[in-house]
Amino acid sequence: MSESLTPSLLFKCLADETRARMTLLILQEEELCVCELVCALGDIQPKISRHLAQLRQCGLLSDRRQGQWVYYHLHPTLPEWVQTILKSTLEANHEWLKADVERLLNMGDRPKRKALCC
Repeated sequence: MSESLTPSLLFKCLADETRARMTLLILQEEELCVCELVCALGDIQPKISRHLAQLRQCGLLSDRRQGQWVYYHLHPTLPEWVQTILKSTLEANHEWLKADVERLLNMGDRPKRKALCC
């Protein structure tokens, strides 16, 4: 699906602030589950799940199951130009994500990747 990712589709997918923040947090952390994103963004689970579905649909994210939990990461076949844009955006916007990162770091019972989530 990421082969059909065009600049207009990429920017449309990231035009929503929640989706942009989620994507950059996932890039920074390499992989996050829904409960981590709920905590980091301070939003409700249905909203986070809806935005994750949109990011998967446009080809930016992929997921993997571990037991009952689903972990999200950047799609492994993202074109290099998309990866470059995302990495540059993350590097230039640490302050924009600062509160989200702090909430994530302070999350109690944060899941271990080899253990069960939450």
